[in-house]
Order: sequence, then C-alpha cells, then structure tokens
Amino acid sequence: MSKIIALIPARSGSKRVKNKNIKVLGKHPLIAYTIQSAIESNVFDEIIVSTDSVEIKEISEYYGARVPFLRPAEFSQDTSPDIQWVRHALDYMIQQNLEYDFFSILRPTSPFRKPDTIKRALDLFMTNNCDSLRAVEKCLQHPCKMWTKDGKFIKPFIELSDLGPLSQPLHSSQYPSLPEVYVQNASLEIAHTRVVYKDSNISGAKVIPFITENDEGIDVNVEEDWALAKIMINNKKAELPKIIIQPFN
Repeated sequence: MSKIIALIPARSGSKRVKNKNIKVLGKHPLIAYTIQSAIESNVFDEIIVSTDSVEIKEISEYYGARVPFLRPAEFSQDTSPDIQWVRHALDYMIQQNLEYDFFSILRPTSPFRKPDTIKRALDLFMTNNCDSLRAVEKCLQHPCKMWTKDGKFIKPFIELSDLGPLSQPLHSSQYPSLPEVYVQNASLEIAHTRVVYKDSNISGAKVIPFITENDEGIDVNVEEDWALAKIMINNKKAELPKIIIQPFN
C-alpha cells in the first residue's frame, strides 16, 4: 500500500513577521492549525515538522506532530531552497527504515487550510498522471501589467502583444482580455518522492493545479496579512480549523 508523509516547514528565522510560525492567531500558535488539519484529514502515515528551533519543536509536539530531528542551520537560511530541507527530511526517514511514496508540504502560513482541503487535493493528485500537485489561485496582480527597470526607463515584464484587431500591448489591455494566470499559494503541495531524487526538485515536470476555494488559500506572511486575517475571522469571512485542546502554555 502507498504511504504518504506530511512535511511542515517551520524555520525560526522569519524576518517579515518575527517568529510568525508560532505567533498566536485566534487562541493558538499559527503552526497549530496546520498540524490540526493534517491530523484530522486522516490521510497521512506520518506528520513531521522540519524546524531548526527547540521552541517550535516543543510547540509542534504539543499539538500532535512528530519532530524527530532538528533541521541543520545550512538548510534554514533565508535563501535555502525547499529541495534542501525536503531531501534532508526524507533522507532522515530512510535512515530510520521509513520510506514514503508521496510527500505533502503543508506550510504553517496557510492556517485556513481545512482537513477537507487536503483530502480533495490528494484525491485529485491520485486520480491524475502527474509528478506533483500545487495549490494555486487566480492572479489578481497580472504579470502582463508588470514592469522592470531598464536603465532610467521601464519595459514590460512580459513582452507580448494582444492578438486583437487593434494590436494593443497587453499592458494597455483590460484585465478580462488577458490570458488567465494563476499564482501559487502556501496551502499545499503533493508530489511523488521520486521527483526529489530523480529531478532534484520538489515538483517534477508534470504539475497539476489545485485551485483553492474561499479562505483555504489565504497566506499570512506580512503584518498586513495578519491584520486582514483577524478582520476576516471576526467578520466570519474566514474560519480557522477547530482545536479542542488548551493553547500551548
């Protein structure tokens, strides 16, 4: 039978929001909601938090995840690519004679992801011939409206022309006429573990989209995100997973 592991990344060195992975939202540390959804989804053979922090380790274990190792500092830098800590985690599990066919990355900065979100995504992944699945949402800040600096001038980030009768450049076209573009969010990723070792990345070549709905794709990364998340919770526009145990400490 195929086995799947949930990997929750939670390094300690966040700069945009200090200690964001364990900052309290609602009544619990942010990471608690991701752990709760992973447990309640009941689809994982193992739920592992990859962290370089003893404090995050203690909090994660309190909420029901396993933290059998601390992530090395060289894989916990601002610029460390995901492939480094993912491979480190999978290598560690292999050393413990625990091998998995699939892995799912569940990032703590997506606290509104529900157990059903995970189950829907896994069902989509399992019923399609793909290397991986990635959560995405429709892009509101369209790349065709973006610019890069070119000396003292600017030029379109995407140098394409509209195919309409007036041949307008895309940066001067209305949003509904532009190609549909999707941006990834932090809700989840699922992939075959073979892509880590065969392709040396976490996605492979054939990536299927999982389009998040309503609040399940909301990311909480900067202070403005936190303020908006609290407003949405208070106005019942977003709902955190229910946690019945007492808050940590």
